[in-house]
Amino acid sequence: MPTYAYACTSCGHRFDAVQSFSEPSLTECPECGGTVRKQYGSIGVTFNGSGFYRTDSRNTASTSGAGAGAAPAPAPSSGSGAPAAPAATGS
Repeated sequence: MPTYAYACTSCGHRFDAVQSFSEPSLTECPECGGTVRKQYGSIGVTFNGSGFYRTDSRNTASTSGAGAGAAPAPAPSSGSGAPAAPAATGS
């Protein structure tokens, strides 16, 4: 069950109440009998790290059947886009 924070508008008394979603909000201060209001603060969930993207759960090496020992594909070379000529042998 969630915990809600309340504050009295008359005396300033602050307190927490554990209530179910179906229960009505509290309206009376337990200290002075004045009107209380729900206090809204920051959310209790934080997301730390660089983030999660749709492609984070995919690993092409393990899903393609190549296995974990497979070498990664070579990176494309920078340049004019023409294929590189084979190196000449010195014979």
